[in-house]
Amino acid sequence: MSRPDEGNGAGTLSGEIDLTVVVPVHDESETIERLCRTALDTLERGGRTFEIIFVDDGSRDDSAARIARIAEGDRRVRLIELRRNFGQTAALMAGFDHARGKILVPMDGDGQNDPADIPALLAKLDEGYDVVSGWRVDRQDGEWSRRLPSRVANRLISWATGVHLNDYGCTLKAYRREFVENIRLYGEMHRFIPVYAQREGARIAEMAVQHHPRLHGASKYGLERTAKVLLDLLVVMFLGRYAAKPIYVFGGFGLGSLAISLASGVYALYLKAFAGLSLIQTPLPLLSILMFAIGVIFLLSGLLAEMIVRTYHESQNKPPYSVRRKINME
Repeated sequence: MSRPDEGNGAGTLSGEIDLTVVVPVHDESETIERLCRTALDTLERGGRTFEIIFVDDGSRDDSAARIARIAEGDRRVRLIELRRNFGQTAALMAGFDHARGKILVPMDGDGQNDPADIPALLAKLDEGYDVVSGWRVDRQDGEWSRRLPSRVANRLISWATGVHLNDYGCTLKAYRREFVENIRLYGEMHRFIPVYAQREGARIAEMAVQHHPRLHGASKYGLERTAKVLLDLLVVMFLGRYAAKPIYVFGGFGLGSLAISLASGVYALYLKAFAGLSLIQTPLPLLSILMFAIGVIFLLSGLLAEMIVRTYHESQNKPPYSVRRKINME
C-alpha cells in the first residue's frame, strides 16, 4: 500500500476510502480524457468517496501526459506510469497494490467498458455479494476473432474451475478488497480473479453490462492469447486443487510410471519364458527401466514440493484456511 496523498482542489482524500477504480492504459490517448470525464461524473453522483487510478502500461503515445494533466487539477485522479509494457495483469496488480478503496473496480481504458455501469455493480455488492462480474451480453467485437474463442474459453474455464461465469474476459468487475488484496497474479491471470476469490469464500454474482464499439486504435489481443489462457487455466487448476498437497499430482504420475515399469518388465519376462523372445529383441526392458526412473523422479519431486509448500506456509505464518468473521473471539 502506498502512502495516502493529501488532497487539494477537488477535495481531500486521505486514508481508506470507499471505492477505487483501476484503469490499465496502453496507447489510449484518444479515449482517455473522455473516459476520465465520464467516470468522474458518474462517481460524483454516487455519494461515495473514490479515486481513479490510471496505470500507464508503457504507452508510446501521450496517454501518460494527458492523465498527468488531469491529475494536476483533480487529486482524485492518480497515475502510475510503468517503465515498460508489462501486460494487463501486471498493470492491474500495480493499481490494486496502490489502491485505498474498500471496493476495487477494474475497467478497460479503451472506452468499451462504460463507467455508467459502476453504480449497478456496487448496488449488487450491497445485496451481500463479494464479487460482481460484468457480462458483455451484446459484445461489440469480431465474431470469429474474439467472440467465438471467448465463448469456448468461458465454458472451458467454468467447467474446469466450477465457477460458472459467462464472461471471464470482461475487465469491468467489482471486488471487496479483502478478497483480492492477497492475490498475486502473473501472465494473463487477471481473468481468473473471481476463481481465486471464490476459493477464499467469496459470494459471486454476474450481471449484464454495456460494451461499446472501439472508436479509436486497435485491439492489443489476437487469437494467440487463447493459448496463453489455456496454459494459465492449467496453472489455476493445479494451484486450486493441489497447491496444499502437491504430492497427489507428482505421486500420481510417479505411481503410474512405476506401474507401467512393472507391467512392461513382467511382460518382457513372460515373452522370454513362454514365447522364446530374447530380452534384447524387444524394447520392453528399456521401457521398464525408463519408466522406473521417471516414477522415482516424480515421487522425489513430490516430496520436495511438499517441503516447499510447508516452508511457504510456515515462513509467512499463513494458515491453510480463511475466516469470514468471528464472534466473541477477542
